[in-house]
Amino acid sequence: MNFYPFHIGDYLSHTSHLTDEEDLAYRRMIDLYYQTEEPFTDTAKLARKVRSSFEIVGSLLHEFFIYEENAWHLKRADEEIAKYKAMKDGGRKGAALRWHKGSDSPPITPLNNPPMPTKNQEPRTKNHIKSTIAKPEGLSDLLWNDFLILRKSKKLPVTQTAFNGIAKEAQKANKTLAEAVQICCERGWGGFKAEWLQINSVRTVDKPAQRWDATLEGVMTKGRELGILPKPGETEGQYRERVKQG
Repeated sequence: MNFYPFHIGDYLSHTSHLTDEEDLAYRRMIDLYYQTEEPFTDTAKLARKVRSSFEIVGSLLHEFFIYEENAWHLKRADEEIAKYKAMKDGGRKGAALRWHKGSDSPPITPLNNPPMPTKNQEPRTKNHIKSTIAKPEGLSDLLWNDFLILRKSKKLPVTQTAFNGIAKEAQKANKTLAEAVQICCERGWGGFKAEWLQINSVRTVDKPAQRWDATLEGVMTKGRELGILPKPGETEGQYRERVKQG
């Protein structure tokens, strides 16, 4: 996209607390999102592209973006991009109809080309799953937030019934609720079953589980758990080493 609507009032009301450096980085992130028409997947690479620090970009992603399907999405941008693609597809259809008019070629019909999305068809990014319960006692804000991201990525609602089931299974496994949720976040489980621990322990004999430091997102998650945040100007390797040292 070479153009996108920019709502000055909305932007100022949501970013008035940002520093000049954070504001510049966020504007560049928005421009890059529209330019590529794709969500962000690599935090370190994104920081280099917008010429900002790893720490600032990571903070902006957590504040303004939504982590879904292993990528960071910007809700309004996804909506505008969906409209742009629908309009572009509509232009192609119109040109094709004019091209085939008066010729022996068959016209384009709904059978060989699906209809354009209408305003009644909301982009998939609007169907965000929200928590219907407050943060359970004993869970840190960081752990609760990570669990919400995990459930959203799997399109699972966060309900009291679901958490009652996790708590019940945690007791069977002789784990606290916080420990069970921690295991879910570390292993990518949308729920928790006591028997899964036994099954998983048997599997790891043949195939070791992936280490948390195997990916950048894993290192960032571990850093948040330990309260170790990236420093301005710090490289990915330097941050990874500090997290390993604990």
